[in-house]
This record gives sequence, C-alpha cells and structure tokens, in this order.
Amino acid sequence: MGELDRVQRPHVLLGYDASEDNEPALRWAVDEARLRGLDLVMCHCWHWPYSADHVDEHVRAIIKRAGEKLLEHGEARARKLGMPGTVGRRLRPEPVSDALVGESDDAELIVIGSHERHHLPVGSTAVQLPARARRPVVAVRRYGHGDGRTSGSVVVGVDGSAGGDAALGFAMEEAVLRDWSLRVVFGVWEPGAVDEAELPLFTDKKRLTEVRAATLERAISPWRDRYPKADLHASVVLDRPRQALLEAADGADLLVVGDRGAGGLDPLLLGATSSAMLQHAPCTVAIVPSPR
Repeated sequence: MGELDRVQRPHVLLGYDASEDNEPALRWAVDEARLRGLDLVMCHCWHWPYSADHVDEHVRAIIKRAGEKLLEHGEARARKLGMPGTVGRRLRPEPVSDALVGESDDAELIVIGSHERHHLPVGSTAVQLPARARRPVVAVRRYGHGDGRTSGSVVVGVDGSAGGDAALGFAMEEAVLRDWSLRVVFGVWEPGAVDEAELPLFTDKKRLTEVRAATLERAISPWRDRYPKADLHASVVLDRPRQALLEAADGADLLVVGDRGAGGLDPLLLGATSSAMLQHAPCTVAIVPSPR
C-alpha cells in the first residue's frame, strides 16, 4: 500500500441505498477510506411519496425511521467489511444528486453505485452527479470478479487539458494506494476538437504522434518524479479518445477521465467522452472535475 504526499479532506462520501447494485459501491468506499486513512460518511435519501402540500407527520416519521434503520444496517455492513475509522450517517429528504453535492464540501471523493453498461438511464445519479460535483465521483459498476480478485489496473485518459491533468493525478493516487498498474492513454484522432493551426497534423500521422507524445510526456513527467516506483505505462493512440479508452479499459478495474475535455463545453454538462465512458465502459468509472 502506498502513501499520498498531500493533505486530504476528512472523509469518503458514499451514496447508500442498500440495493444489490449498491453493494460493490459500499465495498469500494470502505476500501477507499481504509487505504486513504479517512472516515466514511454514508448518505441515504428518503422520498416523500405524496405531493409537497400533503402533510402527514405519522407517515413521514415512519419513512424517516426506515431510512435510519437502513443506514444503521449500512454501518454494520461497513464494519464487517473492515472499515476501521468513524462511520457517519446522513439522512436527507431530497434527490440523491442534490444531497450528495450538498454533503460533498468536506469529502475527498464521492462513491456511488452504477448500473451495468448500456443500461444506465439518462436521469440516473451516475450521469447527473459528475456534471455538478466539485469532487471526483467514482461510479462503481463492479468490484473485482465476484471472489475478491482484481486485475490490478487503472486506465486514465489524458488530452493535454487541465481536466486531463486532474484525471491523471487522481488515477496515479488510486494506482499508488492500491498498488495497481497505471496505463495512461492519449487518443489523439480528434480533428474536430483542435485549433485550425493544428489541422495539418492530421495529414501526417508520424508528426501527429511526435507532437502528442511530447504533450503526453510533459503531463506524466511530474508524476513519475513524485512516485518513481509506480508501475506506469503511457501511449499515444491514433484513434478517437472514446474508442482508445474503451479498448484500454477492457479488463481494467478502474477507468478515470476528466469531466470535460479540451473542447470547453457547457459547464453544466459532462463532456462527450466522459458521458460515453459512463454508458459504455466495462468497469468502474471515475469522473474527475476540472480545476475551477
């Protein structure tokens, strides 16, 4: 297990609902908190099934108590999984994304469960939350191979942007903490997302590779210096970022991307590549916010 060379926020925040899809997220959050030496905060949102103007304090008390019992069960489960530090419980009467954004100021990262790829609803928390959160969001699709084994690998996409650099930093920390290998992928075939001055590069693949390799080396060099023992591999791929990352993520435990790439999209929306990874990646996906 490695150690980080910076100060962290005090806890890992988990969106918890006790469903079958949520169990891998709970296991991930417990390991994340344990490896980082942080506390765990479990947040559950209860839903008022009637109109806002319908008042029934008896029913409201029953619903809240059910939520409290669920969180108590979650804390017990976290302890059984080996959570050594403090486990906080938060019960909130609002949509999950709103609650997790509100609770995340003191969180190092946010962990949530996610449906399997190709079955992720557009309105799901895993799609909405990363576009709004100011902390990295880990959408846990699965954790290991059902028997506790992992392949021990992280894949991260970079593109020369500040968002790509933030994703690289988070991916490096995850690799160091978990003693996993890290593969850095730069999918460079994006003629529609570059300045006009760079368009001639796409008529000379050798030159394009050389220029992008220099950008990649500038991005990874500081991290090699900070963590010289890390198992880091980097490559320029002459393919679109989406395809390069999906191919690299096959068999990986974690795929890390920035929330928005170099294109400078609407700040309320995820970038196209980030959205595609949430929908199609075969593994857990972490979305890291750009510096603001």
